[in-house]
Amino acid sequence: GLVLGIYSSEKDGGAAQLTSAGDAFDRLVSGRLRELVSICGPPLKKGKTRIFHGLHQDFPSAVVVGLGKKNAGINDQENWNEGKENIRAAVAAGCRQMQDLEIPCVEVDPCGDAQAAAEGAVLGLHEYNELKQKKKPVVTPQLHGSAESEAWQKGVLYAEGQNLARYLMEAPANYITPIKFAEHIEQKLRSFGNVKVHIRPESWIVTQQMGAFLSVAKGSAEPPIFLEIHYSGGANASDHPLVFVGKGVTFDSGGISLKPSSGMDAMRADMGGAATVCSAIVTAAALNLPLNIIGLAPLCENMPSGKANKPGDVVRAKNGKTIQVDNTDAEGRLLLADALCYAHSFNARAIVNAATLTGAMDVALGSAATGVFTNSSWLWNHLYEASVVTGDRVWRMPLFQHYTKQVTDSPLADLSNIGKYSRAGGACTAAAFLKEFVTASHWAHLDIAGVMSNKDEVPYLRKGMAGRPTRTLVEFAARLSQDSHN
Repeated sequence: GLVLGIYSSEKDGGAAQLTSAGDAFDRLVSGRLRELVSICGPPLKKGKTRIFHGLHQDFPSAVVVGLGKKNAGINDQENWNEGKENIRAAVAAGCRQMQDLEIPCVEVDPCGDAQAAAEGAVLGLHEYNELKQKKKPVVTPQLHGSAESEAWQKGVLYAEGQNLARYLMEAPANYITPIKFAEHIEQKLRSFGNVKVHIRPESWIVTQQMGAFLSVAKGSAEPPIFLEIHYSGGANASDHPLVFVGKGVTFDSGGISLKPSSGMDAMRADMGGAATVCSAIVTAAALNLPLNIIGLAPLCENMPSGKANKPGDVVRAKNGKTIQVDNTDAEGRLLLADALCYAHSFNARAIVNAATLTGAMDVALGSAATGVFTNSSWLWNHLYEASVVTGDRVWRMPLFQHYTKQVTDSPLADLSNIGKYSRAGGACTAAAFLKEFVTASHWAHLDIAGVMSNKDEVPYLRKGMAGRPTRTLVEFAARLSQDSHN
């Protein structure tokens, strides 16, 4: 099979324009492709496909996909590179059409940006069907032509990284327990000589005095794990590392403050923060990025047993601060509090944490963008620029003192784990809570609750867990490594 791109006409009623690969194929078939495209209906809209059979013996089936306007670039209103997004969506649609036809091998037109084309192909074909007997046919996408093979390969690695996060988030909670999560990541990193993985048991967590994390974990029969990854890609082992921290609640029932049963199954993905940051490190290692990265993932379940946190209980975090647990379903911030304290022991260049933290974030931004709370404009600019390239957008949210007052005004402890005005500004009070455990001058908290899953909003992702914003984290790390290189 062959997937080829076509641009819509700049002028209404004008002829559509094939990509250079499309042009070459058209010459190969004596102009029949162009002829068929013009006679079989109106011009192809962006992301729409048309299939032709029997044009050439090497490619019994060819799909032409609409790429939109040729000169589409960065759209300031949308905060992304529209041309790249158009390519991802179009290629994904073309590859899926080939999958429906059960064509096992597909060559993909680079469409002027082989990295974006590879991302569209590999992300668009991914589906979690591990546990089904009936599976969709496997399709292997490869680059058509050889001109942009390096960029294509980079796109494949970026997309495979996001697919790893999707796999971990989608898998049932009885398959991805804390220890299974850690072992899966360890196995993915086994082949890299410059990576060390530490799977820390409960006894180690106790010695670290991570009382907030342990208070959540004790409600479940599954023992907690603290996963620690060291990727040493920098020129010197002593170079300040980038530290990624991810919330790893492998199932969140809400604890004693039990969630409604409707939709609770989706809480198998409440370790999305850990999934995305660990997958980003796997990708950084595969890309051999020249910087040091440390990944930290506190992993546990939040369950309502006789040992679970009770509303009103007071627990002590690693830095000595006491926390009144007014709502046991605001547990992610308890894990992160201790992990952030620990992150400060690495003399980090920057600390970035990711977490499916609050339903309030989903209410605020929906699935359009990850909410970013940060004390550093330098860090914000790097994250923002990375997201424009990946199309997996970020949006800056406030870290005002206004919200800090709402979590530090607690009747029994230094902090309460929910804001005193309950639902008002819930994503912001959660971020203010985390800020109480941060002294680093470059820290960002990514609340990824709104981008956790995909219905149909991102056309090149199927329905299900999204693995966002893994590619943005990878691109951010890549840019940081160029910075330190220059």
